[in-house]
Amino acid sequence: MGTTDQIIRFMHLKLNWLISGLPDNTARASFARLRRGAGHIPGEIPQIWGDFLLDLPDELLGTKTKISAAEWSVYIALTLFAMHQQGKDRKTQPMHKEGISLGAAANRLIQTEDDRQRIANRFYPVATASDTEELSNRLRGLVTLLKSEDIPLDYVMLAKDLYLFQHPDYNSSVKLNWGRDFCRIKKAVKITAPEVT
Repeated sequence: MGTTDQIIRFMHLKLNWLISGLPDNTARASFARLRRGAGHIPGEIPQIWGDFLLDLPDELLGTKTKISAAEWSVYIALTLFAMHQQGKDRKTQPMHKEGISLGAAANRLIQTEDDRQRIANRFYPVATASDTEELSNRLRGLVTLLKSEDIPLDYVMLAKDLYLFQHPDYNSSVKLNWGRDFCRIKKAVKITAPEVT
């Protein structure tokens, strides 16, 4: 099993566990710990080690002196998910929804033509982050916007994208995919009144 497959599998299990596999009090505590980790470097806050490292496959772990790309991706995705989920019922309004990429979620923030540039000014810096720590910080601002509008995001896909973002061979394609999804023009839906008979 490849690294991206392991990340995908781990994130599915971890998100299912957080959304529906824990008693309410335990889930609230786990979400609160994970939120505190947003914007920090993996390992800085010992209280959340178990929340993101427990059951992480050995192949995804870093070395004694280096955080692995997989650890970074899982850590960022889980802490942002906890931040995104705050104040919303995890079972009836989960902010993880399969199939909604980062670019597609950002696109959903655009309600009028006036919104387009404002949202682009928040989204473009995410794609131009020079390193993982900067990317993490810029993503926090975007997730805050998504949270305010109740727009969910696929956190499994985000973790995979974050992993690939850290590799020079895949960095450009990840950003291009985000851009494609962000720039898809919403088709106007023509609404017609039913005929009166």
